[in-house]
Amino acid sequence: MVIGIIGENCTGKTTLAEEIQKRLGGEIVTGKDYLRLAKSESVATALFKKKLNAALTGDTVLYVISEQDQVKLLPEGTVRILTKADIETIKTRFSARMRGNLPAPVAQMLERKHGCFDDGAYAYTFDSSHDDMIAFCHRLTADLRP
Repeated sequence: MVIGIIGENCTGKTTLAEEIQKRLGGEIVTGKDYLRLAKSESVATALFKKKLNAALTGDTVLYVISEQDQVKLLPEGTVRILTKADIETIKTRFSARMRGNLPAPVAQMLERKHGCFDDGAYAYTFDSSHDDMIAFCHRLTADLRP
Protein backbone atom coordinates (compact mmCIF):
# COMPACT_ATOMS: atom_id res chain seq x y z
CA MET A 1 0.00 0.00 0.00
CA VAL A 2 1.19 3.52 -0.79
CA ILE A 3 0.02 6.34 1.45
CA GLY A 4 0.84 9.87 0.33
CA ILE A 5 0.80 12.35 3.21
CA ILE A 6 0.69 15.74 1.55
CA GLY A 7 0.78 19.22 3.02
CA GLU A 8 2.58 22.45 3.76
CA ASN A 9 5.39 22.86 6.26
CA CYS A 10 4.43 22.34 9.91
CA THR A 11 1.05 20.73 9.29
CA GLY A 12 1.91 17.49 11.08
CA LYS A 13 2.81 15.27 8.13
CA THR A 14 5.74 13.47 9.74
CA THR A 15 4.00 13.07 13.08
CA LEU A 16 0.98 11.63 11.28
CA ALA A 17 3.20 9.30 9.22
CA GLU A 18 4.86 8.00 12.39
CA GLU A 19 1.48 7.38 14.03
CA ILE A 20 0.20 5.53 10.95
CA GLN A 21 3.43 3.53 10.81
CA LYS A 22 2.84 2.33 14.38
CA ARG A 23 -0.46 0.84 13.24
CA LEU A 24 0.26 -0.37 9.70
CA GLY A 25 4.04 -0.72 9.61
CA GLY A 26 5.92 0.21 6.50
CA GLU A 27 8.66 2.59 5.51
CA ILE A 28 8.48 6.37 5.76
CA VAL A 29 10.09 8.30 2.90
CA THR A 30 10.24 12.07 3.30
CA GLY A 31 10.56 14.59 0.48
CA LYS A 32 13.53 13.86 -1.71
CA ASP A 33 15.05 11.17 0.53
CA TYR A 34 14.54 8.81 -2.40
CA LEU A 35 17.48 10.51 -4.15
CA ARG A 36 19.74 8.33 -2.00
CA LEU A 37 18.71 5.35 -4.14
CA ALA A 38 21.21 6.31 -6.88
CA LYS A 39 23.85 8.88 -7.76
CA SER A 40 21.83 10.16 -10.70
CA GLU A 41 18.58 12.02 -9.93
CA SER A 42 16.84 10.51 -12.95
CA VAL A 43 17.88 6.98 -11.97
CA ALA A 44 16.86 7.55 -8.33
CA THR A 45 13.48 8.91 -9.44
CA ALA A 46 12.89 5.93 -11.72
CA LEU A 47 13.84 3.50 -8.94
CA PHE A 48 11.56 5.27 -6.48
CA LYS A 49 8.62 5.20 -8.89
CA LYS A 50 9.23 1.47 -9.37
CA LYS A 51 9.32 1.00 -5.58
CA LEU A 52 6.04 2.88 -5.15
CA ASN A 53 4.35 0.87 -7.89
CA ALA A 54 5.52 -2.39 -6.28
CA ALA A 55 4.22 -1.19 -2.90
CA LEU A 56 0.70 -0.83 -4.27
CA THR A 57 0.37 -4.60 -3.84
CA GLY A 58 3.21 -5.22 -1.39
CA ASP A 59 4.91 -3.52 1.53
CA THR A 60 3.53 -0.24 2.85
CA VAL A 61 5.31 3.00 1.92
CA LEU A 62 4.32 6.25 3.60
CA TYR A 63 5.52 9.12 1.41
CA VAL A 64 5.62 12.51 3.16
CA ILE A 65 5.29 15.33 0.61
CA SER A 66 5.70 19.07 1.08
CA GLU A 67 6.47 20.14 -2.50
CA GLN A 68 4.08 20.16 -5.46
CA ASP A 69 6.52 18.41 -7.80
CA GLN A 70 6.66 15.37 -5.51
CA VAL A 71 2.91 14.72 -5.80
CA LYS A 72 3.34 13.61 -9.42
CA LEU A 73 5.52 10.71 -8.25
CA LEU A 74 2.53 9.03 -6.60
CA PRO A 75 1.07 6.17 -8.62
CA GLU A 76 -2.63 5.75 -9.26
CA GLY A 77 -4.09 3.80 -6.37
CA THR A 78 -2.22 5.77 -3.70
CA VAL A 79 -4.21 6.63 -0.58
CA ARG A 80 -3.81 10.40 -0.48
CA ILE A 81 -4.07 12.30 2.79
CA LEU A 82 -4.06 16.10 2.95
CA THR A 83 -2.63 17.52 6.17
CA LYS A 84 -3.48 21.09 6.92
CA ALA A 85 -3.43 23.65 9.73
CA ASP A 86 -4.48 27.25 10.08
CA ILE A 87 -1.79 29.79 9.18
CA GLU A 88 -1.23 30.97 12.76
CA THR A 89 -0.59 27.38 13.91
CA ILE A 90 1.86 26.91 11.05
CA LYS A 91 3.70 30.12 11.93
CA THR A 92 3.89 29.17 15.59
CA ARG A 93 5.28 25.72 14.79
CA PHE A 94 7.75 27.08 12.25
CA SER A 95 8.89 29.73 14.71
CA ALA A 96 9.58 26.99 17.28
CA ARG A 97 11.78 25.23 14.70
CA MET A 98 13.71 28.46 14.31
CA ARG A 99 14.28 28.86 18.08
CA GLY A 100 11.42 31.31 18.51
CA ASN A 101 12.34 33.66 15.67
CA LEU A 102 10.19 33.88 12.55
CA PRO A 103 11.71 36.41 10.14
CA ALA A 104 9.21 38.43 8.10
CA PRO A 105 10.33 36.93 4.75
CA VAL A 106 9.74 33.40 6.12
CA ALA A 107 6.31 34.38 7.46
CA GLN A 108 5.44 35.84 4.04
CA MET A 109 6.60 32.66 2.30
CA LEU A 110 4.40 30.57 4.62
CA GLU A 111 1.44 32.85 3.89
CA ARG A 112 2.00 32.59 0.11
CA LYS A 113 2.16 28.78 0.27
CA HIS A 114 -0.83 28.43 2.61
CA GLY A 115 -3.53 26.36 0.94
CA CYS A 116 -1.32 25.36 -2.02
CA PHE A 117 -2.41 21.70 -1.81
CA ASP A 118 -6.10 22.31 -1.09
CA ASP A 119 -7.29 21.73 -4.67
CA GLY A 120 -5.99 18.16 -4.96
CA ALA A 121 -8.02 14.96 -4.75
CA TYR A 122 -7.68 13.30 -1.35
CA ALA A 123 -9.23 10.28 0.29
CA TYR A 124 -8.74 11.87 3.73
CA THR A 125 -8.05 15.28 5.23
CA PHE A 126 -6.38 15.77 8.60
CA ASP A 127 -6.46 19.26 10.13
CA SER A 128 -3.75 19.25 12.78
CA SER A 129 -5.08 22.53 14.24
CA HIS A 130 -8.40 20.92 15.18
CA ASP A 131 -8.54 17.15 14.60
CA ASP A 132 -7.55 14.46 17.07
CA MET A 133 -4.66 12.49 15.52
CA ILE A 134 -5.33 9.28 17.44
CA ALA A 135 -9.00 9.24 16.44
CA PHE A 136 -8.06 10.04 12.83
CA CYS A 137 -5.50 7.21 12.72
CA HIS A 138 -7.97 4.79 14.29
CA ARG A 139 -10.55 5.57 11.58
CA LEU A 140 -7.91 5.46 8.82
CA THR A 141 -6.46 2.13 9.85
CA ALA A 142 -9.94 0.64 10.29
CA ASP A 143 -10.70 1.70 6.70
CA LEU A 144 -7.40 0.42 5.27
CA ARG A 145 -6.98 -2.92 7.02
CA PRO A 146 -8.36 -5.85 5.01
